[in-house]
Amino acid sequence: MEKSPVKISIVSYTNTLPFKWALKNSRLLQEIDLQEDMPSICAQKLKFGQVDLALVPVALLPELPHYFIESDYCIGASGKVDSVKLYGDVPLEKMAGITLDYQSKSSITLTKVLAKNFWKINPNFMDASPGFEKNIHGSNGAVVIGDRTFNLNGKFKFEYDLAEEWEKFTGLPFVFAAWVSTEKMNNKFLQQFNKTLEYGVTHLEQAIKEQGPYAVLNETQVLDYLKNKIDYKLDDKKREALQLFLKYISDL
Repeated sequence: MEKSPVKISIVSYTNTLPFKWALKNSRLLQEIDLQEDMPSICAQKLKFGQVDLALVPVALLPELPHYFIESDYCIGASGKVDSVKLYGDVPLEKMAGITLDYQSKSSITLTKVLAKNFWKINPNFMDASPGFEKNIHGSNGAVVIGDRTFNLNGKFKFEYDLAEEWEKFTGLPFVFAAWVSTEKMNNKFLQQFNKTLEYGVTHLEQAIKEQGPYAVLNETQVLDYLKNKIDYKLDDKKREALQLFLKYISDL
């Protein structure tokens, strides 16, 4: 009887490029069904059992009855991440409303955690609809994530990098997304999976060259972003940061 492929949902942004490249060029590809989605869809697929393993926004974790973080790799940042930003024409304390990107629960939740515990502001939070990033003006700011930020950086009077803001207040890095399952996975598969992710992260230049061309950034800019802004290792500091973030979530 033929074994069913392991269903995997991965975020479709540039920041996952080394993971995608390594998985698509590994022997594991014969054993997996790799699906590329926006973060919120990754989360939904895992939550409703449509995939076995997913790179999900960590703010999803409290919604799962049980979960397993299955990899030593993540989408994280130590300081500026450059692709999770709050933009506005006025400073934080004058923002009456903040529109929240619909694509990732972690960024939405991080904004609320920062607003309540660190910025000490109480704006009207509004749900975004497609195209919302074109309507940032007046006293209304907006959180935008992912590749769309590449065209927006430097266009507004005020912009706040959410990973940098988190580090400013906690002294810790931030974990946006982790590899999660709801049923413990086979150890042999996970060893191969982790080795594959490691290969991608340690061969960034090759991955970038083979995955191009790029819509907004050139190869040099993509390398700078992936090498200096995204921090892929889920180390002890990031695990500490993740637990602190989950604690703040429970108090929202």
